[in-house]
Amino acid sequence: MTRVGLVVLLATTVVAAGSWFAWQQLAAGGDETGDRVFTTPERRTMASTVLATGIVRLRVGGEVRVGSQLSGIVEQLNVEVGSHITKGDVIARIDARGLEARLAQARAQVAVQQQELRLAEADLARTEKMDAQKLVAESQVEDARIAVDAATARLEKARRDAAVVETDLGYAVIRSPISGTVASVSTQEGETVAAAFTTPTFATIIEDDALELIAMVDETDIGGVAIENPVTFTVEAYPADEHSGVVARIAPKGTIISGVVNFEVMIRITSPATLLKPDMTANVSVLTAERQTLVVPSSAVLREGAERYVMVETPAGLERRGVSVGTRDSAYSEIRQGLETGDRVLANPSPPSSSGDL
Repeated sequence: MTRVGLVVLLATTVVAAGSWFAWQQLAAGGDETGDRVFTTPERRTMASTVLATGIVRLRVGGEVRVGSQLSGIVEQLNVEVGSHITKGDVIARIDARGLEARLAQARAQVAVQQQELRLAEADLARTEKMDAQKLVAESQVEDARIAVDAATARLEKARRDAAVVETDLGYAVIRSPISGTVASVSTQEGETVAAAFTTPTFATIIEDDALELIAMVDETDIGGVAIENPVTFTVEAYPADEHSGVVARIAPKGTIISGVVNFEVMIRITSPATLLKPDMTANVSVLTAERQTLVVPSSAVLREGAERYVMVETPAGLERRGVSVGTRDSAYSEIRQGLETGDRVLANPSPPSSSGDL
């Protein structure tokens, strides 16, 4: 054998011996490699959740159509689609010059009737004074009293007529009955509206906080959902923004969707809903319970076929131990059986090549 061949054979032997020694150290549970990390099971609060899909929608009464009770020309329009409006803000004004003239006329008629009433009362006073002196007939006194009553009635009618015109004049200014966002505008300045048969709609307003979330929960999960359960959800349009809510109502009757029974769960949205719009699709998580349980890092749990197991440090080295796994989140896995709080578990084992994902 040449010198080069002898050197290659010697190097190969040294590498093989080193690999065998490292494997023996790993199996014996020694810490010489310095790469292994051990952890002990600990008790943490784990949450039980129900996942569902839902749709954001307007609650009943959350949309208001604002119209006009008065016919006339739209003199001023102050809103546009997408603008926010506060309760009491002026949406539009109808040309009210004709009503203002009618109101002035009605008020003038009130003044006329007041004068007539004063004359009738003065005439009654004179007649009663003369009647006390027996200078007039009793029928004349009665006629004077009837004249006063008639003048009083005419004055009251004139006042009512003026009040009607004044009320109509108030309809010339159209104000928002709620605070919200303008969803649509169906008129424009200069347009003539006719309110003779139907009330024309000027704008549709979506009330602030008028959105709710409807989630469809599978019948296998509905038993754990209760009123006031906290909820978190995201929408497809803004997946990075998490919103919150609480369960407000659970439908007493199920709905069959693709052969599966689902129950409608209404969720009241408690977080700001400025980004949300009706008919958005949501991914919903309902927190149904929280409990104290034994957990280990999810990286410590391996799987081989249907079996879950962890590597536990023992005096004889690393031991494979089967475990029963419950709820998992992004960092920890619940261990229902197989471990105690004092066990030392390998937190970063190398999974076997035949194992699948957890």
